[in-house]
Amino acid sequence: MANTYYLIEAKNLTSAAASITFSAIPGTYTDLKLVCSVKSAYTGGPYDYWQGNFNGVTTGYSTRQINAYYNTTVTSGSGTSFGWGAMNGSGSGSTADTFTNTEVYIPNYAGSNNKSYSADNVTENNGQYHELDMYAGLWSNTAAITSIYLNAQNGNFVSGSSFYLYGIKNS
Repeated sequence: MANTYYLIEAKNLTSAAASITFSAIPGTYTDLKLVCSVKSAYTGGPYDYWQGNFNGVTTGYSTRQINAYYNTTVTSGSGTSFGWGAMNGSGSGSTADTFTNTEVYIPNYAGSNNKSYSADNVTENNGQYHELDMYAGLWSNTAAITSIYLNAQNGNFVSGSSFYLYGIKNS
């Protein structure tokens, strides 16, 4: 990894957790990068969705997304939630020990402008379901991002899920 990446915090779950919070994010970096490998305990289907917010604020988000599903259909849409697509669940049709991989990039997170972010999310279960989600989002808030909250919509993150938050410096 480039020497401009600095690990701010790592969270590797050894038991299920309903949510994850990165708090006290220092304002000393140029950008943030969140790298996750996640799976949900949700048993109602092969996948669950996950979402979150910045600084505990649940409003002001707009998102454009492109999703490519197992049947090669590509869709796009917009929304007001801070969501990053599907993640593998633990229900029927889900493959054991197969996790969803996600990367989120947040440039200029400590600046005084609205905050943009982009995310790519890949879900597959070695069977009937796989999905690629690409997101471009905007948080219409000029506050510096000091915390990031993440949760699964229908279940807990399972043991083995990992979350790494990096700060990136331009110099």
